[in-house]
Amino acid sequence: MSKKTFYVVWKGRKTGIFDSWQDCEAAVIGFPNAEFLSFGNLKAAQAALRFPSRKSFQASRFTQSALVVPPPIADSYCVDAACSGNPGLLEYRCVHTTSGKELFYQGPFENGTNNIGEFLAIVHALALLKKKGITSPIYTDSEIALQWIKDKKCKTKLKKDDRNAPLFDLIDRAEMWLNENSFENPLLKWDTENWGQIPADFGRK
Repeated sequence: MSKKTFYVVWKGRKTGIFDSWQDCEAAVIGFPNAEFLSFGNLKAAQAALRFPSRKSFQASRFTQSALVVPPPIADSYCVDAACSGNPGLLEYRCVHTTSGKELFYQGPFENGTNNIGEFLAIVHALALLKKKGITSPIYTDSEIALQWIKDKKCKTKLKKDDRNAPLFDLIDRAEMWLNENSFENPLLKWDTENWGQIPADFGRK
């Protein structure tokens, strides 16, 4: 089970402890000189709220033992894949991190793997955002996919067959795109331990 994140708001439209970034965002985004921080557990958040301001909290010795984790970048996108079996029926998608609005969905593809889906989702997002002139960060929870993007190669051990031929065609196109294009979007690892499941998650864990 993923670790829940708690947000302390000292100064905002509402103050206190919030257990979702959406509620925290509504309280602080656009509010002049808002003061807030995120924490990996409720006990640390409750201790921090005893201080009158974020500045006083950060200046205290308590900061040394409190787990302070900044929230994900609000103006960003998240990708994820889901596979029923390994290999199995594969889907992948991309959503805006804070609004949850789906940017694209692909699948289902027969006889695929989760790592392939993660790789294709990142490349698809990079290509689409570049076409739209958007340089926002892209989050993924897959270290393997990040390495494959860096290598510009989908290093799957899955064998091509009649069922997954369309999937391998997408892999070829994705590798070609990576070798022929550059991109400005930062590729970032989603901090599942502190932020919970990535917003693009299919909710099947």
